[in-house]
Amino acid sequence: MPTLNAATAQPIARQFTPASLFTPASLRRAFGATVLCAQLLAGAIAFAPGAAQADVTVSASNDPNISIDAGVAAEGLGNDMSRGLGTSLFRRIFQPLTPEADVQVPVVAYTRAFIDAQPIATGDAQWECLTQALYFEARGESVKGQFAVAEVILNRASSAKFPATVCKVINQGTGKKYQCQFTYTCDGLAEKVNERAAWERVGKVARLMLDGAPRVLTDGATHYHTRAVNPRWSRQFAQTATIGVHLFYRMPQA
Repeated sequence: MPTLNAATAQPIARQFTPASLFTPASLRRAFGATVLCAQLLAGAIAFAPGAAQADVTVSASNDPNISIDAGVAAEGLGNDMSRGLGTSLFRRIFQPLTPEADVQVPVVAYTRAFIDAQPIATGDAQWECLTQALYFEARGESVKGQFAVAEVILNRASSAKFPATVCKVINQGTGKKYQCQFTYTCDGLAEKVNERAAWERVGKVARLMLDGAPRVLTDGATHYHTRAVNPRWSRQFAQTATIGVHLFYRMPQA
């Protein structure tokens, strides 16, 4: 094994000075190697036997306020890299990332004290429709009964067998008297709110349900009726719950 002494070390050291390592030519070669590796990796992913041809999902940045403009990134890194990775993949990697909003499911207690402790609720047309339905259909029910009626309305809106919005579900009917899904909408009487406190309470129930409160009371019920009546469909549908004066049923395959 040769011996490295001062005489032989000096020429070798001159070959690897910082200036020689970081010349424009050496940087171009290093960048070219990086581009080639990226191209090979992209090709291996895209064309590997049995590989799924799907979009690449990029994890969210630790700092959502930091973003890299795709156009600027492509210009700075060179057209070769954008062509090698593919324009679509390249832009997905370098496009600004938007973190997903935290989804919080409301925690609910079916008690009057819980409802009274909630802030006054407001909302859009869907909230208004649901609040009105709860007011005219269930304001005399317990808090649990009001949540149960809200579940039925939302279950219908989630089913392909019914209209797709809360308001359309509630107002579904023929337009003729007593030929509708919710009696108060076709009984010929004006919908007047005379009990402001009751309106505010059911408005809170509506807000919680529209915000994603769990539907755990009626086992997917799509229908209900009071104990005072016995509609024909109640003998055809499976009964799922009894809460207060209401009996709840689920339409098959709803």
